[in-house]
Amino acid sequence: MNKLLIFFLCWITFSVSAQTSINKKAQENFDDAQQYLRQNIYDEGIKYLDAAIKADPKFQLAYIQLGDVYRRLKSYPKAKENYRKAISASPTVEARIYYVLAESELLSGDYVPAKANFLQFQQKYIGTDPDFTNKTKKYILDCDFSISAIKTPTKYEPINMGFYVNSPNRDYFPALTADGQTLIFTRVTNGNEDFFISTKKENEWQKAQPLSDQINTPNFNEGAQSISPDGKYIFFTGCNRPDGLGRCDIYVSRKEGNEWGKAINLGKTINSEYWDSQPSISADGNTLYFVSNRPGGIGGYDIWKSNLTDEGKWTDPVNLGSKINTPYDENTPFMHADGKTLYFSSDGWPGFGNKDIFYSRMNENGEFSTPINLGYPINTFNEEIGLTVSADGLEGYFSSNIEGGGFGDLDIYHFKLPEKAKPLPVTYVKGIVRDKETKSLLEANVLIIDLKTNMPVFNDYTSKETGDFLAVMPIGSEYSFNVESDGYLFNSQHFALNKASINQPYQIEILLDKLQVGSDVILKNIFFDTNKYELLPPSIVELNLLTELLKKYEHISIEIQGHTDNVGIAKENEKLSENRAKAVYDYLIDNGIDKKRLTFKGYGETKPRSDNTTEEGRQQNRRTEFTIIKI
Repeated sequence: MNKLLIFFLCWITFSVSAQTSINKKAQENFDDAQQYLRQNIYDEGIKYLDAAIKADPKFQLAYIQLGDVYRRLKSYPKAKENYRKAISASPTVEARIYYVLAESELLSGDYVPAKANFLQFQQKYIGTDPDFTNKTKKYILDCDFSISAIKTPTKYEPINMGFYVNSPNRDYFPALTADGQTLIFTRVTNGNEDFFISTKKENEWQKAQPLSDQINTPNFNEGAQSISPDGKYIFFTGCNRPDGLGRCDIYVSRKEGNEWGKAINLGKTINSEYWDSQPSISADGNTLYFVSNRPGGIGGYDIWKSNLTDEGKWTDPVNLGSKINTPYDENTPFMHADGKTLYFSSDGWPGFGNKDIFYSRMNENGEFSTPINLGYPINTFNEEIGLTVSADGLEGYFSSNIEGGGFGDLDIYHFKLPEKAKPLPVTYVKGIVRDKETKSLLEANVLIIDLKTNMPVFNDYTSKETGDFLAVMPIGSEYSFNVESDGYLFNSQHFALNKASINQPYQIEILLDKLQVGSDVILKNIFFDTNKYELLPPSIVELNLLTELLKKYEHISIEIQGHTDNVGIAKENEKLSENRAKAVYDYLIDNGIDKKRLTFKGYGETKPRSDNTTEEGRQQNRRTEFTIIKI
């Protein structure tokens, strides 16, 4: 019960004597009602209040208290009815009756009369309680916003996820992998919150199953989860567990092959003695957003973030500040795979009266824009929370008890996201790593670097059991992609993503060569300006990988090769390719590699890998590579 409601009920209780000439039978029923209401036995309290009004139809305080009880039960139509009767019952009307009537109207979507009654309260109220005055100003802004927003509705057609996902129980907090093929959500079973998983086959969702006994527990609640884009990590909320630091803590589990590992408490840097919940992990795994009511915030519940250091430790959480948080409550953050667009719920920003869903976009300086309400009818006077958005930015997923459309108490739905609310475009690369000769699955490190920022967007290991990986890459940048495994040469790929790359995921099979004479690697992330041989800065990422390979395997010697297309004069192409190969050779020597293990040669246009009649073919022929010449 909020402070205002407690205050008002107390005011009603202590003001019983304010009304005179009350029918004796009405007073007796009113007094009997108080005994039940003090024990929160509302049905009996309502029965005696109704009897009091029947005995005295002008009993204003009985109407007011009925309104309070129905408002407490969130039965706003009946609350409004009784508050209005209270105003009509007596020529004397206490100002706060207009406040509670207006709040009931606001929370049931009657915005025009709600605004009028809030203004009436402002005019009549002579007190200075900031809880009333500040909330009234905020509510008037909500009314103005809502009256305007309803006039320009957004197209909204929620679709139930179906009976294989939903159940007669409460199903909520959906989380989706980047490829849209796996859904993990929370379900209440036998009074406990647990995780369930459904996968898509032939475009149909399969029957949801419990996620894992390593994560689900029989005696505690697990919920409010966030999964990494590849579905290999799950961050979730666990409450009242033996290893917890507060009422609710944040945990993580990693999928090891086909099985989930033991859930681990993230520790006292992230968790506190307060309420820490609703995690959202960024696509690169380096930033964790979550909700907490710890000291140092702006409102009751705020959104905070923590970064993962190179040493694998979380930094002290930082409040997202007044660009996101308000003096009220923010919750259910979801950072999209674009790494820029944050969706969350709030009852502090102008909205429809209860918690609405907003989005905010981070600029290049890491600052969030002013949150934007998703609009009507996605948001209504009801509470809207827990939105997640597909990696392609086309659909939103949420839970609701839409009348006539579900299988249980809460069901999971999806809908087309309005154009204005879509995140920045991303794509993903999904693949599997194998031994080139045996085709056996490999445990390998997959490293993807954004060459504009020189920061990793993915850095993780495949497992021997599955060999698979999935990594998200925002559109508009270039990426160095490298895969390495013990005893093998690394694989090099390059992705230059523009608008044409949107909704065109990459499906690749990586075949790694064992370390043996004759094995070679095309270095696809070594860059030079046209007709020049000075190494460009983005080349450093891959050059360092080659340096590390040679330091790790000191028994191998390589030849560095430069190649060109057939455009221009052959002799000049040969000289250019040799200078480029020598630039790599010089870099390796400068970084500690014995020159006795290195040779270089320029082959010009003599060893094409593709057809020189097309630009795409010529681009493939302009390359730097190396070959193992001695072990």
